[in-house]
Amino acid sequence: MSIKKILREALLPINIPVSAMTNNNSDDEYIVYNEYNQASALNADDDELSTKYFYQVDVYSTGDFTDIVEEVKDRLKVVGFNRIFESETYDNDAQKFRKILRFSYATDIE
Repeated sequence: MSIKKILREALLPINIPVSAMTNNNSDDEYIVYNEYNQASALNADDDELSTKYFYQVDVYSTGDFTDIVEEVKDRLKVVGFNRIFESETYDNDAQKFRKILRFSYATDIE
């Protein structure tokens, strides 16, 4: 199963729109995710044995998004993602509050 599919399926039960890369901004609350980097996580004898994937998950809301953010973190932790960064801001273009979460996920190469 692809990492994107694991991430998406973990977030869908939150019951707000979840999309890759962009959203039409018509909903009061939504989640957008994207992969922003891949890197070798483990090498031996000049071979990559493990790859680490880095994803950003943005939670947008017109109000308090605390419960949504906690559920995102909990759900992604359960499926193997590790949180590495967290910040919040107000997105003037979307006119919504935005929580920025970054996660890593490592896989072994078979």
